[in-house]
Amino acid sequence: MKNLNNYKKEKLTINLVWANVFSIIVLAAVLVIYGLPYYLLRPEYFTVSHFKAISENNIGGFLGSTFLLAFITIVAGIIVHEILHGITWAQFTDKGFKSIKFGVKWKMLAPYCHCKEPLLVKHYLLGTLMPVIVLGLIPAVLSLIMGSIGLLFIGIFFTMAASGDFLIAHLLRKENSEDLVQDHPSEVGCIVYRKP
Repeated sequence: MKNLNNYKKEKLTINLVWANVFSIIVLAAVLVIYGLPYYLLRPEYFTVSHFKAISENNIGGFLGSTFLLAFITIVAGIIVHEILHGITWAQFTDKGFKSIKFGVKWKMLAPYCHCKEPLLVKHYLLGTLMPVIVLGLIPAVLSLIMGSIGLLFIGIFFTMAASGDFLIAHLLRKENSEDLVQDHPSEVGCIVYRKP
């Protein structure tokens, strides 16, 4: 564990009301950023005849299996989101996974990953943004290449799900990449340790 006695300490936290509003803004943005290119590349998927063909193919069974698959994907993706934070941060800690804690804030039904060690800002940011890269950006790009509407929805959902991670990255945007940052143990945010 690094000696932080000579560092200047500052708490940076996120307002939960703003975080919820921001997630709606992110959703609107990714619908345009991911959805518009998809529509321009695959306009035939958005025609009346396409939707009519889907509805004629046993719509009840189709929707039932689609909703079940979507539910399983979302639950699994939320777990993977937190694991990606932990795997990435653990690479830069002194104690590896012993410094990573996973749990659920039951009042909000929100799983979390907490790093107990301070990390360099650049390493902390990498771990913060890894889930949106793996679960949001990559599926969205693959959806354009493969024409998969399912991957498009995964990319949209998990980019929106990373809106809190974007806010953390925004809090740290002006920090020196070689300074230290640590997850706040009880609030949504972090503690920055700046070199004197």
